[in-house]
Amino acid sequence: MADNTPPDTSAVPSTRLGRAARMGGLGGTLLGSVVAGGAQSLLVGRKPRLSDLVLTPANARRITDELSKMRGAAMKLGQLLSMDTGDVLPPELSDIFARLRAQAHHMPPAQLKTVLIRNWGPDFLRSFRKFDVRPIAAASIGQVHRATTKDGRDLAIKVQYPGIRHSIDSDIRNLGSVMKLSGMLPKGIDIDALLEDARQQLHEEGDYRQEARAMTAYADALSDDPRFVVPRPAPDLSTQDILAMDFIDSVPIEAMATAPQNIRDRIAQDLITLTCRELFVLGTMQTDPNFANFRYQPETDRIVLLDFGATRHFPNQRIAEYRQLLSAALSGDRVQLHAAALNANYLTPDTADHHTTRFLDLMETATAPLRSDQPFDFATSPLARQMTEAAQDFAQDRSFAVVPPTDTLFLHRKVAGLYLLAARLGAKLPLRPILTSGLALSAPSATAAATPTQSPDAQSPQGSCKRDQTSYASPQTT
Repeated sequence: MADNTPPDTSAVPSTRLGRAARMGGLGGTLLGSVVAGGAQSLLVGRKPRLSDLVLTPANARRITDELSKMRGAAMKLGQLLSMDTGDVLPPELSDIFARLRAQAHHMPPAQLKTVLIRNWGPDFLRSFRKFDVRPIAAASIGQVHRATTKDGRDLAIKVQYPGIRHSIDSDIRNLGSVMKLSGMLPKGIDIDALLEDARQQLHEEGDYRQEARAMTAYADALSDDPRFVVPRPAPDLSTQDILAMDFIDSVPIEAMATAPQNIRDRIAQDLITLTCRELFVLGTMQTDPNFANFRYQPETDRIVLLDFGATRHFPNQRIAEYRQLLSAALSGDRVQLHAAALNANYLTPDTADHHTTRFLDLMETATAPLRSDQPFDFATSPLARQMTEAAQDFAQDRSFAVVPPTDTLFLHRKVAGLYLLAARLGAKLPLRPILTSGLALSAPSATAAATPTQSPDAQSPQGSCKRDQTSYASPQTT
């Protein structure tokens, strides 16, 4: 077990009391900074706003550093704020929170060894030819190590931080209190929804056995598709706290942003097509759109798919509603679009006429690129910002209170994530022919339509939701 301890190493606070004390310390530090900054502003004749006092670069660094050290629910919420509200957070906070998507502090070797012994026993090293104590990735709930077994298997091993599952609820409550009292959140952001989202996700993702089953199901379902590769778990080494899987040498998907245009376009098209297949053929979707969950093998031109704790099953009725929505969007027929919006519970028969008109206008704007045979330039289009601004307007209008089903919200997240990834790649695609082909997809029979997660051997509970940033396939070999 090679000990190449990285400099950004710190023990994970593993008790509720310890984690609450750390969060209280962060709140006290921010409060002291606010008092000092406010006094200084008053001395020069300015009346400061609370958010201006909190959102200083120094405080943003303090927040990010503390969340990185705590991991778990504390770090998860920072990631969600970066991903879900990045366009509306102040740049100082958004930029620094974005670091949480890629990196956390690592467990020191002694704490890592304790977790491994608890799961594998004191003689676990006898199973390995090499186990690198330096993680190849670290995130909110676990970190990943490269290892080679005595029988020659090259594995990526994700190890869950100790105490994370038992501290989720208290972490969410404590961090939510700090953020609400600080005034750092802009008006219109529903922090309570984000807090609940993070809480549910972390409870679901805490069992790595569940993720192993979903991973196996996806590997089976896509085994005949040469465009994708999915690692398979190593059952003999996987537990509730440890997920061992194939190590797949690859590069971050964002690294392909400098590849030739045709390669970037093909990657984006393959991922859009896969999303259609997940929804309309498998009835099951990996709903986590984080970039770290997609990697690329330049030598094989295959996309590596990772992180299946976010796998979600969609009932047949919901799939039929999505078919109707996509068909209406492709047709451009406003009457069809209205009917589809009613069926999908975006609108109700009681929705006020002016809200209905406003919502349908928004849908027509959002779906306009889907009706064109001309390449859509994801990177330069203002569509994403337009949608963000429109969503904020709706959020501030308390008289419009219809909320789509949870399934729909997860689908929204997946679609939005793919849009952002295509923009990062600079993809240019004609969307109408791609989505028309996707709409034509269907399960060939009742047997084939059974989703992978419906089988007893590959059960992934409906509603599973996970956004861990851990990358399981890495080009690093040291």
